[in-house]
Amino acid sequence: MPSDASARGLILVVEDDHAIADVIRMNLASAGYGVHIEHDGAAGLDAIRRLKPAAVILDVGLPGLDGVEVCRLMRANHDWTPVLFVTARDDEVDRIVGLELGADDYVTKPFSPRELVARVGSVLRRSQGIADAPPALTLGSVRVDLGERRVFAGDLEVALTATEFDLLAFLIRRPGRVFSREHLISEVWGYSALAGNRTVDVHVAQLRAKLGAASPIRTVRGFGYAADERTAAR
Repeated sequence: MPSDASARGLILVVEDDHAIADVIRMNLASAGYGVHIEHDGAAGLDAIRRLKPAAVILDVGLPGLDGVEVCRLMRANHDWTPVLFVTARDDEVDRIVGLELGADDYVTKPFSPRELVARVGSVLRRSQGIADAPPALTLGSVRVDLGERRVFAGDLEVALTATEFDLLAFLIRRPGRVFSREHLISEVWGYSALAGNRTVDVHVAQLRAKLGAASPIRTVRGFGYAADERTAAR
């Protein structure tokens, strides 16, 4: 199926169920997105490299090269195109594996097509720069360039997914304030806490792993997270 140009950006859908792929295509097209569909992982990976879509909706249970492996290969190649996983399995382990590989969001079948489109919009907003943003936010040795969406730990640039970037920026913009997991999901992900608290925990763990000793994120046991300079200096 050929790609379709759109002012809202091209979304690549990699889904082996043709009926589901058609439903996703119709809803995305109605929302003003361009859509390109592939039905297996190898073809999807080729389309990602060839078409450079604005975002990818990626079924986990693809034949041959599955969605998890496609995402792993993307991130290993330093391709940080936003990825939204879709799966028929409602297993927390599957969700955690997907997020740890760098997926930006995760929905489980059956899903509401309108919710899926809304989540695509949220992922794309997180991946775009902020026009009126200040040059940078700094906390400890971590510097967040909001305009160019780049993060530095000391002199080292750190590659983050769109969601990891937005979570870090949200916390650093409000140093010392403690936020519940539910609040972070609402503010950063842009929807109610249907994804579950574990989603936030996994993203925080990934940020800490990438930022190392420079990470400013502090856990408030039994409640949520904050970012402060004392944590970054520990």
